[in-house]
Amino acid sequence: MSDEIAAPQAAPGSWTPDGAVAPKLNEDSVIAACASVYDPEIPVNIYELGLIYAIDIEDDGRVHVEMTLTAPACPSAQELPEQVREAIMAIDGVSDCEVEVVWDPPWDQSRMTEDARLALNMF
Repeated sequence: MSDEIAAPQAAPGSWTPDGAVAPKLNEDSVIAACASVYDPEIPVNIYELGLIYAIDIEDDGRVHVEMTLTAPACPSAQELPEQVREAIMAIDGVSDCEVEVVWDPPWDQSRMTEDARLALNMF
């Protein structure tokens, strides 16, 4: 039996005796940021609605998101992409974020999660 005690692993973005540890940017944190954004007319977040099509994270902290809207004439067409960008920019480790609205493939209800369908009574 050894008397050595293993050094605890530092949590992302924490301080160690060697100094601060930079947070590790990952897809889960970007998804969580996207899920914090809600369409004002629909009580479900945009990630569960299936509006986020792609998330690309570069090593230098740049994030590119492709998203769509439920319809081209969506009244929130200007606000939602900017809200997504602001939510992602608030994540430690993000240096820049571009949110691109795409229309192909068109959004349909099949992209929603089961939880979103239940919340909206769309079985």
